[in-house]
This record gives sequence, structure tokens and C-alpha cells, in this order.
Amino acid sequence: MCGIVGAVAQRDVADILLEGLKRLEYRGYDSAGLAIINGAGELTRTRRLGKVQALADAVHTYPMPGGTGIAHTRWATHGEPSEANAHPHVSGDIAVVHNGIIENHEVLRRQLQAQGYVFTSQTDTEVIAHLVERELKTASSLLDAVMATRTQLHGAYGMVVVDRKQPERMIVARSGSPLVIGFGIGEHFVASDQLALLPVTRKFAFLEEGDVAEIRRDGISVYDLNNQPAEREAQESTVEHDAGDKGEFRHYMLKEIYEQPQAIANTLEGRLFNGQLNLEALGDLSGIEQVQIIACGTSYHAGMTARYWIEGLAGIACNVEIASEFRYRKSVVRPNSLLVTISQSGETADTLAALRLAKELGFSKTLTVCNVPGSSLVRESDMALMTRAGAEIGVASTKAFTTQLVALLLLTAALGRGRGMDSATEKRLTDALTHLPGLIDKALGMNADIQQLAERFAEKHHALFLGRGDQYPIAMEGALKLKEISYIHAEAYAAGELKHGPLALIDAEMPIVVVAPHNDLVEKLKSNIEEVRARGGELFVFAGEAAAIEPQSNMVVLPMPACDDIIAPVLYTLPLQLLSYHVAVIKGTDVDQPRNLAKSVTVE
Repeated sequence: MCGIVGAVAQRDVADILLEGLKRLEYRGYDSAGLAIINGAGELTRTRRLGKVQALADAVHTYPMPGGTGIAHTRWATHGEPSEANAHPHVSGDIAVVHNGIIENHEVLRRQLQAQGYVFTSQTDTEVIAHLVERELKTASSLLDAVMATRTQLHGAYGMVVVDRKQPERMIVARSGSPLVIGFGIGEHFVASDQLALLPVTRKFAFLEEGDVAEIRRDGISVYDLNNQPAEREAQESTVEHDAGDKGEFRHYMLKEIYEQPQAIANTLEGRLFNGQLNLEALGDLSGIEQVQIIACGTSYHAGMTARYWIEGLAGIACNVEIASEFRYRKSVVRPNSLLVTISQSGETADTLAALRLAKELGFSKTLTVCNVPGSSLVRESDMALMTRAGAEIGVASTKAFTTQLVALLLLTAALGRGRGMDSATEKRLTDALTHLPGLIDKALGMNADIQQLAERFAEKHHALFLGRGDQYPIAMEGALKLKEISYIHAEAYAAGELKHGPLALIDAEMPIVVVAPHNDLVEKLKSNIEEVRARGGELFVFAGEAAAIEPQSNMVVLPMPACDDIIAPVLYTLPLQLLSYHVAVIKGTDVDQPRNLAKSVTVE
């Protein structure tokens, strides 16, 4: 969601900015633009609707020399996707790029219009440009003008400001939306994600909440929320942008589905060795009596699955809540409670805000399950359990989700140890995790059958996913994947809830997808399947080998590899990912960058 790249250098920076934007395309966007101050002190700007390549083509046709510049990919919030609404926005000599939402932009817009400022876009961001331009008339420096501006803004922002008359510097400010500074020799950079800057630097410093920084060719000055000088430690990054090539795969999503055996092995590396779990890095969790999980979207489904494990295996009470709901209600924190946040990016705005609220509420410890080292959630939590999934480019999460599940199983084991988990249960969990990468590889062998099955969804407009127990969140994840990338309306239900309403929807035009491992609930699930068959529903069942579910005239059964119940939620995720992928390909949608969606959701 919205990418920022900026540079102050002694060389032309257009290509650096464009490459940075390309590396941020995975975040989702609808337009792109850049503004550069050239050697003559002129501010030039180019914006394009659509892909970064369209912007790159325009810049290569009409070159934009200059050593100071800012660039942006926009995910529309205020105002439709259009060239006029694309960033950067300009007011006089000032140009601005911005991630986030300015909640009081309407009031500020009216004030500025009354003072003679003319708006050329529908965006909330344009008020920032005009405010800085206005404040600069009385401020002693661009830094002071930005500091004065931010006191008038309500909401979230990560912004970068340049002034045509001061090409040797840019000012950046962060409140709720991440920014990272990249260090060079005689040049410095800023971005919303360090991935954007890997071609030019490996040395980064992360801005903290409320920071403002002046970035110059010869150095960097950082100021905290109180405008006092602050130190932000620079560190060498080990992050790899390893997903630039789709290889033999048509889409990043399919590539990332097939990367899951290795991604899960990476999650387990050093934590599972010779049949033994090494969980010392999580510290002492023996005093934890309550777990509160907070997440959004796919990560929320991972949390819902983990609740079954934490309560069933570790014997600890666990609540799971959507971050945007947790933030805005009064909640009661029990003594000795652990807060667990889950986020692929570590920058999810609602989850991050919930973490900050949780600290005020008095949780004993906070832990994040995350894929991005150095992200805000990692830095602000007491503990971090990294998933090590590697860069995930497809907007619809695949390997990030399954590695979250594996990480949460490891957390369950650590919590269980703290509560005296018996050795037999721990061995069972360990054995299940040991076999998981191989089982995932077997499930990928179902791809051809699932591709054929997907053809029966091509003309459908609705679908229903069913599961019971810890497979209910997996059914929810399957429905989310289908709607995300194929645009088919899909919902998930706990199968026992069918008779409480959803049966009214069942007919021959409604495909019903069921996840049915051989577990204690399979006989109950079979009864639910018969309820659907009796009403003419078309069933597609992914069933465990021992579940004894046979194909019928209106029911296709795809056998799944046998596995321990503990890891069944991870394994049964795979066919649902493949199904949604192949349906989307058949329907001709943009699989990797589905409409209206963003990879990293950094606004409310």
C-alpha cells in the first residue's frame, strides 16, 4: 500500500527512484509519479496512471536529470485513481509524497482555500504541500516548516518534502506510517521499505514514531516527537530481495505456493533439530495464564487456528480479535496475559496501533509473529518470532500464512512447556512438524487435479467453504483467497452452522468446498455434507485418506495425504490456495495484484 522512495545524491537519481518503486510494486497501487530538482534549481514532475513501467517509459522519453528527488506509488484512499491525484503533490516550490490518511484534511482544505490556495486534486495529501508552503513563509528553515505543519495534522503519515530552492536536503516525518533512512557515501536515501533501497545501500536506520529527520548529502539529523535531537542506530541489513524473478512460474503467487516446503523448513531451522525443539529464544513463558491474539485478514485466520492449538495443547485460555475492533472497544486484561500480534509486513496500521494500546492496558508481555526484521511491530514488541518466509510479492498471502501457522505451533510448544506439557504431546508435535515440509510437497502434487477442478468454478458467482474445528479458520482463508484474486463472492461457515441459515443458499449453482481431514469431527462433518447433498448442492471435498468419504453424483472428492491432526490446518491450506489461483487464471484476473487491494495495509 503506497510506496515512497527519496534520494539526495551527487548523481542523477531518476533511475534509483524508479527501481525503488518497482521493488515496492508488491504493495499494491494504482498510479505512480516522481519529482526531481535538477542542477538549474528547477522542479520537474512526471506522473502516470497505472504501472510503474508507464512512468519509467515517460521518464526515459523525457529524461529528468537531478540529484534530489522523491517518488511514490499511490493506493487510492481520497479521490479516484487518476494522474491528477497521483503523487508527488506540489505547492509553489514544495513537492510532497505521503503515505497514510490525514483525517482532518477537509477542515484544512477549507482553511487553505479561504487563504487563496488552489487545489488540483481530490487527495488529502495536497493539504500537506500547501501547509508546508504556507509555513515556509515565516519559518526559518524547511525543517521548521515541516515541524510546524505536522502539529496541524490529525491521522497517519509518512511524508517526504523537498523544496526547489533547497535542493541539498529533504525533510521526512513519520506518524503511524513507516519510513527507513538509507546511508550512502555522499548520498542518502529514504523509503517506506528497505527493499526499495537494496541496490544502493545495506545500511539503514528506522525512524521511530513521531520522528522528523533532515536528510542531506553530507549527513542526517533526527528529531523526536518533542523536536529534540535523537539518535537512531544504523544497522547492516541482511534482507534479500529474492523474488525478482518468477522463474518457471507464470505468477509470483504460484511461485510462492511452491516455495512453501522450503519456507516452512526455514521457519523450523534452528528451532527443530534432531527431533528436539529449541525454543529458548522465546524466554520464560511459564507464568502466562492468558493469550490475546490480534491480527487482520489472513493473519487473523492464522490466529484463529492458533487458538485451537494454544487451548488444546498448551491448556491456556486464548482470545483472538481483529485489530481494528480491539482498538475501539474497552477491554479487560487479565493478570499474566501475553499479547500476540501477527502481521506479514510488521507495519499493518491497525495491528500496530493495537499493540501500542495493549501496552497501555497492562499486558505482561508482547510478542509478534512477523516476516520482516526491523519492522515496527518487531521493534516495538518485547519478543519477536520471525517466520522467515522470504519476500512475498503476490498480494494474496500464501507462504506468509503457512509459515505464520508453523511459528504459532512453535509458540504453542513454548507455552505448553511453561505449563508442564507432557513429553508425549511434545514429541507428537515435534514429529508432526518434522514431517510437514514433505507433506506440503506431496500436497503440491495435486496441482493438475485442482487445475481441472477449477474449470467448474469459471462461471460461478458465489461459493461456500465449510470446515469444523481448527479447519473452520482454514475454510475462511480459502474463501478469502478465492474472493481476493478471482472476484467470486465466497463465504466460509463452521459446517455445524449450515442449518442455522446458510442452507437457504444451497442449489446447483453454488459450489461448496469442504475441508475434511480424518479427525474426531469427521463423522459430524459427513452429516453436514449429506445436508448439502440432499438439497442439490455441488460439493468439492478435500478429504483425508482415512476419512472414508466417497465420490457421489454431485460430489467430487480429492484425497489428501495422511497427516497428524496437529498439522492438518497447514496441509489443508495448500489445495485451497491452488484452487483460488487456477480459478483466477481461468477468469483472467490480475493474480498478483488484484484490484483495490494492497500487500501492506498501512492505513486504517
